Amino acid sequence: MPASKKATDTLPPRVLIVMPDQWRRALIRAALREAGYDAVGASGLRQTQLIRASLPDRGPVRVMILDQDTLITPDDGRTVTELTRRLGEPDAILVARATIRSPEGSWRRVLRRPVSVAEIVRAVEDLAPLHPEMKHAIDLT
Repeated sequence: MPASKKATDTLPPRVLIVMPDQWRRALIRAALREAGYDAVGASGLRQTQLIRASLPDRGPVRVMILDQDTLITPDDGRTVTELTRRLGEPDAILVARATIRSPEGSWRRVLRRPVSVAEIVRAVEDLAPLHPEMKHAIDLT
């Protein structure tokens, strides 16, 4: 491996999906893993405390996808800020309700419902493009 290339550059980036709906979260996670991302999920902000910033043999968290339904209290904005800082400042995508104003935050993208799984995957690919050799289902490696 060339000296200029870090070991984490050869690992798929992690994508954290924070979404209360288990089925939507599972579909998005499966689609991202099929595209080559190491996607992990949490049903709410409380569960994200279990996500570590770095793990052996796993890439860094590069993107967080948060469903607006996980942001319930005013303190949740502060929790997201702390989570973002703790995970190394990954880009954040908010999946927002179409009829309710989006909460304040440093969102790189706001996707309004209805939104397809494919649109979410494209947003992740735009924010954290994969090297061509990494564009394959992660479960095949």
